[in-house]
Parts: sequence; structure tokens; C-alpha cells
Amino acid sequence: MISISSLIKTYGTEPVVNIAELTIRKGESFGLVGNNGAGKTTLFRMILDLIRPTQGTVTIDGNAVQGNDNWKHYVGSFLDENFLIPYLTPDEYFKFVGKLHQYSEADLKQFLQKFEELFNDEITGKKKHIGSLSKGNLKKVGIAAAFIGNPQVVILDEPFENLDPTSQIRLKRLLQQERETRALTYLISSHDLNHITEICNRIVVLEKGKVVKDIEGGDLLVQLEEYFQA
Repeated sequence: MISISSLIKTYGTEPVVNIAELTIRKGESFGLVGNNGAGKTTLFRMILDLIRPTQGTVTIDGNAVQGNDNWKHYVGSFLDENFLIPYLTPDEYFKFVGKLHQYSEADLKQFLQKFEELFNDEITGKKKHIGSLSKGNLKKVGIAAAFIGNPQVVILDEPFENLDPTSQIRLKRLLQQERETRALTYLISSHDLNHITEICNRIVVLEKGKVVKDIEGGDLLVQLEEYFQA
């Protein structure tokens, strides 16, 4: 589904990402972990063609991400609040994104119903602009918008960050339900080892831009804790 080959991103003289080869299979729940500065967000940005690699390629379903828009129709993502439009309300933003995917008002209303619990009556039906929302509510808006259009691939960077404990549990349940109802490929980064190992069936550890561990099967949490405690 996603293939990475000889991918390098260098700032100054130091490579921030340096991955010889990495393949993420269709329908896989792929988790990316690593300490601060490991290159996780930079990798996601190259996968989404938001920044250009120094060298190497990324393909999604056989389509090179650079110079090709075909893959964008089936990939949803939320990395940070810069993805949002601060002068719109959440309702206006969802309507805007929905129109890009040919959603009718009825389609959008039905789609947003599954996010009601996560929204906790703080997102839709309000007059607040996105720019005045809390960090946690910004995250909720961005994550919900990433699912508009029923994408085959969803990429989320630190989705649990800034969410209160109840919202974290609700989001984890929602992500698990989405994965179970259709053949969805997840790419999720997180510092929360408990949550990411409950959602993902494969975990890659980045260190200084390189893949240092790629684990599937067994107790993922125990294996990660052993690695980071070493």
C-alpha cells in the first residue's frame, strides 16, 4: 500500500530521516513511536508530500506522491492545527471539507453522528471559530475531518495529545471501531505506548531518523517498554 525507498531528509549536514526501505501493507494498523526529534512528523510530512525529501521516494498504492494527486482522493490525515481554517466554525469547516468529497448535507449529518460522543457537545452547533478552540477540541475537529470521504488510509500524528482521559478513551474506541468495520490502513504516531499498542498491530521505532525496531506479534507494549528502558 505504502512503499518507502532510500528516503532521506537532511537539514544542514544531519539527516533527520534516513530510511532505506519500509513497506506498510493495506489494512495494516501501523504505529510509529520514538523520542522527541526521532523524525516521526518529518516522515509523515514526506509521505503526504508536504515537504520534499532530499532523496528517495514514497509511493501510495503504486502512485508516487510527488507530482501526482491521485492518492489524495483516498488518504485522510491530520498532523497539526495548521490543517484547519481558524476563521471558520467547526460546522463551516466540516461543510467545506464535505463539499470537496461531494457530501450532501444529509451525508455530512450522518457522518458526524459517529463523532458525537468524542465531541461531547463542544464542537458542532456552536458559534465559536476554530481559532478560539482549546488544543483538545482542535484535535477533535482535525481527526473527524480526516475521516470525511471514507479514506482508505488515515494518517494521524499524536492523536491523543492534549485530550483529557475520557476523550482519549473515546477516541481509541472510535479508531478501533473504524478499523473493524472496513479495510482501513492506519499510520499513527504517539508517545502513549499503551494507546498505540491497543490500536496498532505493528509498531516501528524511529531513532535519529532510522528504523531501529519493527515489531509484530507478541506483547507489543512489553517489547516497547523493554526497548525504551534499556
